[in-house]
Amino acid sequence: MRTSLLLAAAALVLTGSGVAFTKDKAAPPAPQAYKDLVQCKEITDSAARLACFDERVGKLEQAAASGELVVSDRATVKEAQRGLFGFKLPSLKLFGGGDDDKDEIKSIDGVIATARTFGYGAWRITLQDGSVWEQIDDERPVFDPVKGDRVKVYKAALGTYKMNISSQRAIKVRRVE
Repeated sequence: MRTSLLLAAAALVLTGSGVAFTKDKAAPPAPQAYKDLVQCKEITDSAARLACFDERVGKLEQAAASGELVVSDRATVKEAQRGLFGFKLPSLKLFGGGDDDKDEIKSIDGVIATARTFGYGAWRITLQDGSVWEQIDDERPVFDPVKGDRVKVYKAALGTYKMNISSQRAIKVRRVE
């Protein structure tokens, strides 16, 4: 039981206060509820240690239930990052910390749900994950995009994004939804 409590506490990565920070600042401190729980392992008396864990886990559960504390795992955080890929956000580092960008998403793969032209022949492409991308250059794909085509959207120079549709030449796009 104690092992599962520690594992549950170790899975804690985000707080409900929406803490975000820039690259040049250190990661925010762990929430107090987590610190209190970890302190229980220093108690030598087994009965007192178990009582401490029971009490602190109860407080942790209450904080999670009230929305004060958010418990998440790496897979959920990655999915949230993927859902935000392409949006222009302030230069904040969300969902993690440190200087290494090994967890940063640099591209996504998807499948076209719908594709239509608008304006002067530019494309508006909706992927199956619900993201909507609009073409912002005048490049013409050799073959028009259609439902079921595979795409790769990736970061390009100067904060722009490019999309390859069925391995064709890339078009510049921006995410609108």
